[in-house]
Amino acid sequence: MTGPTNTPTPELIRLGDTDRTIADPDEDVRGSRVVDVDGEDLGKVTDLLIDTRADHVRFLLVEHGGILGFGTTKSYLPVDAVAAVREDDVLIDRDLRTVAGAPEYDPDITDEASFYRNTYGYYGLTPYWQAGYVAPRFPGIMRHDS
Repeated sequence: MTGPTNTPTPELIRLGDTDRTIADPDEDVRGSRVVDVDGEDLGKVTDLLIDTRADHVRFLLVEHGGILGFGTTKSYLPVDAVAAVREDDVLIDRDLRTVAGAPEYDPDITDEASFYRNTYGYYGLTPYWQAGYVAPRFPGIMRHDS
């Protein structure tokens, strides 16, 4: 599949929907809290979107807001926005307002390829499928559980 400029469009899947795992369990950030550049708590990483062809994590799925799980908002953060992975949290190089204003994803009405392009554009990042992309150092090598 290609986009409007004949650029291959991403095909991503939630890690939780596969039989894959992070090669080093100590690098699995699911369940970690996400902290913005100002030290504000944004929520927690509930899943990872992976590129199954390259075996790399491309997005963090972060849930935030709400009370007791109701009214939560899901945000997809490109891993390129991760500034540091610490023992109990993931620090991103954006603030709460930026994340709150990011494109929303509704699987019933949103074209995935357009959503991923728009999200990278919103954050001012080079999409991983374009020339010149430099992958961040972030957990990314998957293995299949047998």
